[in-house]
Amino acid sequence: MRRISTSPSSPFSLTRRAAISGALGLTASLAIAGPAFARSAAFDHWVQTFRARALARGISAETYNRVMGRLEPDTSVYEQFRKQPEFTEQMWQYINRRCSDWRVITGKERAQQYAGLLARLEKDYGVDRYALLGLWGMESSFGDVIENPKYMRPIIPALAALAYGEPRRRKYWEAELLNALTIVDRKWAQPNEMIGSWAGAMGHTQWMPEVWLHVGVDYDRDGRANPFGKPDDALAGTARYLVERGKWRRGEAWGCEVKMPAGHTRLADNRTWRTYEKWHEMGVVRADGAVFARPGDQAKLWVPVGGGPAFLVGPNFRAVYSYNPSTNYTLALLHLGDLIRGDGGFRQQFPGGERIPTINEVKEIQRRLNEKGFKTDGIDGRTGSDTVKAIVAYQKKNDIDPVDGYAGLKLLARLRQGG
Repeated sequence: MRRISTSPSSPFSLTRRAAISGALGLTASLAIAGPAFARSAAFDHWVQTFRARALARGISAETYNRVMGRLEPDTSVYEQFRKQPEFTEQMWQYINRRCSDWRVITGKERAQQYAGLLARLEKDYGVDRYALLGLWGMESSFGDVIENPKYMRPIIPALAALAYGEPRRRKYWEAELLNALTIVDRKWAQPNEMIGSWAGAMGHTQWMPEVWLHVGVDYDRDGRANPFGKPDDALAGTARYLVERGKWRRGEAWGCEVKMPAGHTRLADNRTWRTYEKWHEMGVVRADGAVFARPGDQAKLWVPVGGGPAFLVGPNFRAVYSYNPSTNYTLALLHLGDLIRGDGGFRQQFPGGERIPTINEVKEIQRRLNEKGFKTDGIDGRTGSDTVKAIVAYQKKNDIDPVDGYAGLKLLARLRQGG
């Protein structure tokens, strides 16, 4: 629901990646700095100048004075904005991390726990419940981190700092600060309740203020749309976003893994739309051997990495892509949803890839790292930022190349060897 891309070609890619780093349990740079507050005479002047913008927007003077009068900007966001990633993930690592065993198990539990809610959402919006579960898992680990101070912070001091002191995308930050102040002015939330990423994304499905204002849904009918608390409003607003902004098509699959006829890789141009029936006539079949359920629907043929799995992707893949314009993100999210549904993993491995480690294997990695003095802040089978930092430190100390912070099977084998 944010307009910040993780696409490698996007000039704003690092911002969006860092904005969700806490929820994903993998930081773009490994450290998550805590808030740092400092108010100056120059910031005071900016607050007074910006006041006219807020009043013109319809925000009351009382709200502006109460929220901004003594606010100290969170200046740590400047470091987050400019920080470069310390390593690059391969696509298979990106997917494995986000489709972890913990997320799949937890997603299946949430599918049962919220079966009634998810059924209503499917009926009202037509969005597949497993796509919603995948998105919920990707964005906040099913709500697990939305108020965790280790990853989240008050968003108004962060947005104020960005609007005041960050020249790149300043109009964007100013607009989102005004949106946040509007939410407070409408009494939808108090400033101290608006906790999120350093870039301002909040709640179960990480809404930016603009989305809260314009796409939020009061699905539980308590008088306000709310991305926190029960997941009803967050999931409904997300479904609405996918339909209205992503053009989600009711009843259509996002796509599927396929096998191509030998020697026909040129077909995978990711541009040419054909019906599933036509693709089948050309020798493209589902990797699991099943028939195409809706042969008249349209799809494109895509091979993300040469030698890796191939996919037919339809308009609903693009709908999810609109939520965060990154193909890695979109494929990982939808694959997570399929795994929660009970589907198997990819039939064709990515080059150099590994299977997803089990929870117990991740716990063993964490235990062995701790025994060697590389602290993971717990042994829980989840690859959070502390585990990633511990792996990176271990890899650097032992001259392991590449330094990728990945809690995988090769790392486990090395640890078991006593290295």
